[in-house]
Amino acid sequence: MERVKGYTIKEDAGRGFRRVVASPMPKKIVEEELIKTIVSAGHVVIAVGGGGVPVIENEDGSLKGVPAVIDKDLASEKLAEILNADILMILTAVEQVAINFNKPDQKNLSLLTVEEAKRYMEEGHFAEGSMLPKVKAAMMFAESKMGRKSIIASLSKAKLAVMGRSGTSIILSPVVERKLADLKA
Repeated sequence: MERVKGYTIKEDAGRGFRRVVASPMPKKIVEEELIKTIVSAGHVVIAVGGGGVPVIENEDGSLKGVPAVIDKDLASEKLAEILNADILMILTAVEQVAINFNKPDQKNLSLLTVEEAKRYMEEGHFAEGSMLPKVKAAMMFAESKMGRKSIIASLSKAKLAVMGRSGTSIILSPVVERKLADLKA
């Protein structure tokens, strides 16, 4: 496939080989207005699962599919901003975000400020294609507007996470929020 089609192929963690494509940041959700209309009518919308189909907009406004992968967590963050949500909840297979994951000194985290999350990212605590995009999306949402928070939690403990009794909440630091509030006053 590399020779015939020009694809980039990589070994996939002992699971065989797969094609590697770009993973750009989502800039827009094509169905934004439709989703907003359905949500404002009181319905639950399931959208951007798997990140959606990546497209580019041509000069004439038409859309063209492109070989890329849109990360579902980053697409969900974008949608949460568009819908002006207060909380972004990312459900996953683990109960909490952890540093030193799967090591004897693993530490689960119930609360992270954006600054702490950035530091842990820089230290390499979150795996690409696993927890890293979740933490990135959670940080972006928390930073997008004062008072917003993100929760990363397991599906089985989603209700407890909303009540603050499970999962990891990611927020701007209280100090930063106070400074922003003072600037707006």
